[in-house]
Amino acid sequence: MAPEMILDLNVVPALVEADEAKALEKAIRRVVRAHDLQSRALVKASGLTSAQLIILKGVAEMGEVTSSALSEYADISAATAVTVLDNLEARGLVARYRSGRDRRIVHVRLTERGIASLTSAPPALGAAFAERFGQLSAEERQLAVAAASQLADLLSGAGVYKAEASVETLELP
Repeated sequence: MAPEMILDLNVVPALVEADEAKALEKAIRRVVRAHDLQSRALVKASGLTSAQLIILKGVAEMGEVTSSALSEYADISAATAVTVLDNLEARGLVARYRSGRDRRIVHVRLTERGIASLTSAPPALGAAFAERFGQLSAEERQLAVAAASQLADLLSGAGVYKAEASVETLELP
């Protein structure tokens, strides 16, 4: 007589969760690899790393700015921002100067060379991505940003980002 198979229903959710975890890990690896390849293409095309490009964009958007404001803008540590700025300054792309009112404060500005470099740089995530992302509906773009933000929060241990739209409302082509 064959032993009866007893299915423990408490195990089923764990299996589903394990499958979801595997799928998520695979998707994250694909994103990391794609970003790595795009970052290499960015360096090859412009001579800028993605961190350098983000810092240059931050200076362009905010004007007279401090390194701490740039570290917040780029979501990097203050020490990393200073290292990136050291490199950009050595290449003549930014200039740093002390505030006239408070000598402890150091401001950053773009140089003409920095403006030219920023103007000629390709999109940070690549032209093909920018085009495909632009073809998504506004709702799909918002969902993608919300999902990426939530994933970053989950991976970093920060609070979970609350998306206005739910994933269930997204209809993929």
